[in-house]
Amino acid sequence: MLDQVIKFFVVFFVVVEPVSLLPLFVSLTDGANESWRRRMARKAVLLAGAILLVFALAGAGFLEAMGISLEAFRIFGGLLLFLIALEMVFARESGTRTSSREAAENRQRADISVFPLAFPFIAGPGALATILLWFGPVSIAREPGHWAALFAGVLAVLAIAWVFMRLAGRLMGVIGVTGANVSSRLLGVILGALAVQFVIDGLKASFGS
Repeated sequence: MLDQVIKFFVVFFVVVEPVSLLPLFVSLTDGANESWRRRMARKAVLLAGAILLVFALAGAGFLEAMGISLEAFRIFGGLLLFLIALEMVFARESGTRTSSREAAENRQRADISVFPLAFPFIAGPGALATILLWFGPVSIAREPGHWAALFAGVLAVLAIAWVFMRLAGRLMGVIGVTGANVSSRLLGVILGALAVQFVIDGLKASFGS
């Protein structure tokens, strides 16, 4: 179980990619006072945590009610994560997180905690797919310890994202935009390999080894 929890933490950390929040948070809070920045970071993490908790608790049941097998979602989730990995490797603006129209709308908003921070940047499609892939086979009623350990990994990544947003200005001064892009590309390579493994596992479970 410990190996699974560690692997989940690594995958979820790479998908959420807290490093990518640094330039985003700095640009969205440019000129704001420290109190407002602190409130936006806290609210975004709490909202993202609530969304992820709902998916962790009810995601598998929703798939079952829709007649979607976990293997099918594993294949789709792997493909979605692979697209995110490609965007990370090539340092492109992620269309899987937000569109140009959404970005334009965001520039007119005062409260950035719900959109785009909580969704789609923290609890985005990739993060939600990862939650469903990992929590789907784990029943909170039958394996409460395993479920709690996995969700502790979620909370750990959210805590890291909060710390990164709180220290965004200082961290960007240290690593700069180039450092953030290099980190994103390295994490993208890891995520790409894990995404391919998800697809392979889904195909094996669907059609046999």
